[in-house]
Amino acid sequence: MEIKRAGSQPSAKGPADWFTGTVRIDPLFPVAEPAHAAANAVTFEPGARTAWHAHPLGQKLIVIFGCGRAQREGGPIEEIRPGDVVIFAPNEKHWHGAAPNTAMTHIAVQESLNGKAVDWLEHVSDEQYLA
Repeated sequence: MEIKRAGSQPSAKGPADWFTGTVRIDPLFPVAEPAHAAANAVTFEPGARTAWHAHPLGQKLIVIFGCGRAQREGGPIEEIRPGDVVIFAPNEKHWHGAAPNTAMTHIAVQESLNGKAVDWLEHVSDEQYLA
């Protein structure tokens, strides 16, 4: 058994190449062989969001605070709230983040395939985000 104590892993700022706005990433657990899953708690300030991206084995989000938005390519923007679980299929192009006036925190769980968990793509424009 291993316990990762609260506060024992440093928070990180979401990189500008992957996010728009202010985002904090708090690691929960990294990939540890032979397993392939990792998880982070990600906090988005109002209006902050990911860039478009896809995960080779999909991604699961568990919303734990606030109000957010998520969209898959070709689909409508969906509002997400605490208790919601969002499941993206493998290689499904999508984005997610906070609502325009409300912060949002979710736990993001994804698996790695051959050491890769995500393919980052173009940023979500303001027009796409506010549509």
